Amino acid sequence: MTLVNISTQGLIANKVVLADDPFSRMKGLLGRASFSDGEALIISGCHSIHMLFMRFAIDVVFVDRSWLVVGLVRGIRPFAFSPVFWKAFRAIELPSGSIARKGIEIGQKLFLEKSGR
Repeated sequence: MTLVNISTQGLIANKVVLADDPFSRMKGLLGRASFSDGEALIISGCHSIHMLFMRFAIDVVFVDRSWLVVGLVRGIRPFAFSPVFWKAFRAIELPSGSIARKGIEIGQKLFLEKSGR
């Protein structure tokens, strides 16, 4: 799957994993030693995240049901908690620095392209 910023026509990630069941949502990135550019984890049904027991900082983009960006958290560190974004429906976890590198801003529209339909 590929995550694209429709507003800028920019590629955000080309190695996207969905966490849409209770186990995958709970596990998230726990146990991983790193997170590479081009990777993304999308957690469904999510208004905020925690970084308990994580090993590295990440960026998080919060989107609503229509994939409109409603919240941004840059460089959230291990053992921290994000703010709550009540309008959010999904949290998109990205490598730290991705928000700046990819030019992601509040109000932009994203699109998840599911290949092999």
